[in-house]
Amino acid sequence: MYRKKKSGIIGIIITIIILVLVVIFSNGETNTSFFENAATNLVMPIQNGLTYLKNKLSGNGTFFTDINNLKEENEKLKQRNSELEQSLRELENIKTQNETLQEYLNLSEKYGEYNTIPSYVINKDISNYSKTIVINVGSDDGVKENMTVIGDQGLVGHVISVTNGTAKVQTIIDTASSVSCTMSTTDESIVCKGTLDEDSTLRGMYIPTDANVVQGDSVETSGLGGIYPKGIHVGIVRSVENAQNITDRYATIDTAVDFDKLDTVLVIINQ
Repeated sequence: MYRKKKSGIIGIIITIIILVLVVIFSNGETNTSFFENAATNLVMPIQNGLTYLKNKLSGNGTFFTDINNLKEENEKLKQRNSELEQSLRELENIKTQNETLQEYLNLSEKYGEYNTIPSYVINKDISNYSKTIVINVGSDDGVKENMTVIGDQGLVGHVISVTNGTAKVQTIIDTASSVSCTMSTTDESIVCKGTLDEDSTLRGMYIPTDANVVQGDSVETSGLGGIYPKGIHVGIVRSVENAQNITDRYATIDTAVDFDKLDTVLVIINQ
């Protein structure tokens, strides 16, 4: 009895297996795709991993070689950049020196009648009360106090103190400065003094009552006073300010020299 039941169960199992196989083979295309997809999903990650590992191992030496080459090229580029920057600075210095030399040449040609020493401004003190500059020549170069200093456009001032290698110059726009001048429309002298109003203006004072001062008149040194030689350009009359008393009238004069841009000057050592 028991054996019969056992044989019946086995028969049922075999029957089920046969039916499953029949179903599988009867739908072979669909099940084949299922098994292929399953195999692909299982195998592909492993294959990709092995491929990556192979590529990594085979290209490892090239990778580090490329890194080293890039480092060397980067260092060469940095060095080249530094060299180019240095060359640019040198060219800028040469350009500045050439411009300075050209300014000296122009000044020397313009004031060829004087024996001069070229120099450049190394310090400026252009405040409300003191308007002085320091130049890079001194007693070792033959510079002395009261020597006249000129720029490309005209009168700058005169030396008030010297050291071995420098000289301090009181500019004509200093409030303590007085320059004896003449105007192009008259031979009579006026006195030009520095003001507190503007850095590049003078006040022409002590104008003779019968002098006809005109806007645009050229003002030059008169040669009086014992410091400045005659005929050095000082500036241009901007306006004439009349007063109730004619003796108090004065002229506002724009200096020929732009003191804000003053870099190179000449010291006249023979007058």
